[in-house]
Amino acid sequence: MKSIKEKYVEVCQKIGAMKVAPTSKTANTAMFLFGITVFTVGLARVAHANELASEAPGVYDDTRMGEAVALMFRYMEGTFGALIMTAAGFGAILSSAFGQYKAALGLLIIAVGTFILRSFITTFFNVEDIDGFSPGN
Repeated sequence: MKSIKEKYVEVCQKIGAMKVAPTSKTANTAMFLFGITVFTVGLARVAHANELASEAPGVYDDTRMGEAVALMFRYMEGTFGALIMTAAGFGAILSSAFGQYKAALGLLIIAVGTFILRSFITTFFNVEDIDGFSPGN
């Protein structure tokens, strides 16, 4: 049977080894615990934050979120979307010419997705134009 001092030294050596030369398992475990902690603390803060802003607890005002989404979709449907579509299409052509077919496929999906964004919005969100996302509508 080991003495308390021997157990203490053994535990300290293991902690020191993990600190000096961490393994992949140690790093994954540390990141998992950090993520769970951040997630738990974040959920607790979100649960209490909205009660201070409104009189009825549990009521969420998504006006700012709607405005942000509408602004983002306006950019994507305008000249910025055309720029992304053109750059992604050109990148897909170059990638396929150099043999990077996975990158070319990804860029092709981005180019086509940007091109048909308006159709997706109309189909899936049942709005005629991007101003349908605005909170006032």
